[in-house]
Amino acid sequence: MTSTTVTPIGHWADGAPFAGASDRAADVTNPATGRVTGHVALASEADAQHVIAAAARAARDWRETSLARRTQVMFAFRELLNSRKEELAEIITAEHGKVHSDALGEIARGQEVVEFACGISHLLKGGHSAGASTGVDVHSTRQPLGVVGIISPFNFPAMVPMWFFPVAIASGNTVVLKPSEKDPSAALWLAELWKEAGLPDGVFNVLQGDKVAVDALLQSPEVAAISFVGSTPIAEYVYEQASRAGKRVQALGGAKNHMVVLPDADLDLAADAAVNAGYGSAGERCMAISVLVAVEPVADDLVARIADRTRTLVIGDGRSGQDSGGEERESDMGPLVTRAHRDRVAGFVQSGQQAGAKLVVDGREVEARGDRDGFWLGPTLFDHVTPEMEIYTEEIFGPVLSVVRVGSYDEALALVNSNQYGNGTAIFTNDGGAARRFENEVEVGMIGVNVPIPVPVSYYSFGGWKRSLFGDTHAHGTEGVHFFTRGKVVTSRWINPAARPEGGLELGFPRND
Repeated sequence: MTSTTVTPIGHWADGAPFAGASDRAADVTNPATGRVTGHVALASEADAQHVIAAAARAARDWRETSLARRTQVMFAFRELLNSRKEELAEIITAEHGKVHSDALGEIARGQEVVEFACGISHLLKGGHSAGASTGVDVHSTRQPLGVVGIISPFNFPAMVPMWFFPVAIASGNTVVLKPSEKDPSAALWLAELWKEAGLPDGVFNVLQGDKVAVDALLQSPEVAAISFVGSTPIAEYVYEQASRAGKRVQALGGAKNHMVVLPDADLDLAADAAVNAGYGSAGERCMAISVLVAVEPVADDLVARIADRTRTLVIGDGRSGQDSGGEERESDMGPLVTRAHRDRVAGFVQSGQQAGAKLVVDGREVEARGDRDGFWLGPTLFDHVTPEMEIYTEEIFGPVLSVVRVGSYDEALALVNSNQYGNGTAIFTNDGGAARRFENEVEVGMIGVNVPIPVPVSYYSFGGWKRSLFGDTHAHGTEGVHFFTRGKVVTSRWINPAARPEGGLELGFPRND
């Protein structure tokens, strides 16, 4: 077996690495080989307070830094990120397992938010009303909150943090990022890039860890807001705890995204989309399509097309141009993030079989191009799934696509709307009237029309409905700007002493003149 260097992975505070005092650590593995490549520090309460204190110390000076200077730093960060994104993609692939091209795509979508934040000056403009009353002017401003915490998941170690921290920093806040302990190195790489871009020390900090670190952020009086992405049970916990502590919270939870295919749809387009959206990044996307709702009579034909495409996919090591045998190739899908998660997803496949769903393609039989100890599970396709089955009700977060057959548009709509989640959905049709009706009637936050993964561009908001979101504010876009700032309204009057009115005492409520 090839030896692997095990790297210690710590925190980042005050513009420099911070090892911390905790003796707790967790293994970081390369999912394609199963080998431990790092030990990430799991923060103690004292470690967490040290990192939070660094952000608190930097908050006042950064808040007072001019918009012009903040924007210059943001532009510098954008240019550095663009020129060195290959480095970041390699880190993501090594710790998450997604293929190199997918890692680059993740970075590109995150970079869109950085570019959006480069225009923050326009978005922070207030309003002004001269002469609102006699001699009275009114103006409004938006000001930063202070220290904000970001708790991000394993599936997008670069993109999800970038949904939040560019807007937060450009708005004048300081940040403590708590990345997933499964793939923590991308956060440190981003911290180093911020320093190179000229961001003052303490404005961007990284706190590694588990529940101890999360609870420290939720409870700290120095932290004014929390942005979270993860499973619904944890999102609900974060929302309850942070709200109880008086913080502003946006907690994005789980998903069970449906793709409705009407009988008039282009079935080749729909089959391509189902495979791309169901199995990309090994299904470890909060916007992955996990349920395909086939409106009869197209199910047999559609399932056959999806199965044919699924069997052509290459599963293997996500590192570009190499595998365990040194052969040149490009994989379509990599491993799952950990062995435990791989086993959990395989358990759902068994559950689906036992419940009576038809297993069309069994990902447990995959022959991956990679190390035999990698966390492999191939694309899996179920047909004749019903809403009471566990593979339908649970968020699997793996490459498992379930086909549910229905008899009409109304039945498809009712199925989507009855689900506890409301993150993303898609409809495939050539009927503009049906698409427009679906847009209006479906109870979901993000909708695609002949687009399987409708992740909005950065200047629109990202977020779901129902149990996919706790809090009332979505990520990035103008909603993100409002989340990371507070409004302030100033009413002013400047009196000419020579024109001061007589009888200055007046106990009645002021009247507009």
